[in-house]
Amino acid sequence: MTSLLQRRVSELGPWFHNLRLRDQVEEVQTAPLHPLGDFPANFWQFFKQAVPDDLHGLSVLDIGCNAGFYSFEMKRRGASRVLGVDHDPAYLTQARFAAEQLGLDVEFVRGDVYDIDRLVGTESFDFVVFMGVLYHLRHPLYALEKVARLVRGRLLFQTMERGSWDITDFADDLPFDERDVFFDERFPRMYFIEHRYAGDKTNWWIPNPACTRALLRTCNLSVLDHPCQEVYVCEPTPITGAT
Repeated sequence: MTSLLQRRVSELGPWFHNLRLRDQVEEVQTAPLHPLGDFPANFWQFFKQAVPDDLHGLSVLDIGCNAGFYSFEMKRRGASRVLGVDHDPAYLTQARFAAEQLGLDVEFVRGDVYDIDRLVGTESFDFVVFMGVLYHLRHPLYALEKVARLVRGRLLFQTMERGSWDITDFADDLPFDERDVFFDERFPRMYFIEHRYAGDKTNWWIPNPACTRALLRTCNLSVLDHPCQEVYVCEPTPITGAT
């Protein structure tokens, strides 16, 4: 017999985050047949150590929160305030329902990354989570610049990456007649997806790792840790000469 919790989870589906929710009777997984397995819990295992165990007194902004997995993990580590933002009302309905079931005080609001500065006003955050969003954006650098300005402490960043994993240094300036460097697969580059990738028409731009780092540097972010492929922990780069 289908329980009330199971029925409600089904009604709110499909889910992209596989969450474990409990009532007084049983535990229910929201996406047990996820094509990526137990996602994102299995992915989280590769970089969870890059986030402090104790976030008490700190504020967290989770941009592109989906059903709230990372928001919940940050709250479980004691963050004083966690704000999850997503543009999809269906994901936000899932997230609010999951927060209630889990007994976690997380705030979820609807918003777009391009308007994130207007959404939060002058507020900045001790920890900003920006996972799995960049490659879905038509204007990724524009969005990343906005996100970077909200980082007071650390940024937990992830993007899909393709191309060469090798990284090397290139000159800060190149002559107009330089062409060979653009055939070097280690040069920062982004691949444009005109139609679909993995069946998803919202996959627009996929950087190689060199490009990911270049994008972060361009937005005044320094990479502190690279715990696994595609995941970066960053902090704002100190401005030279600042007092």
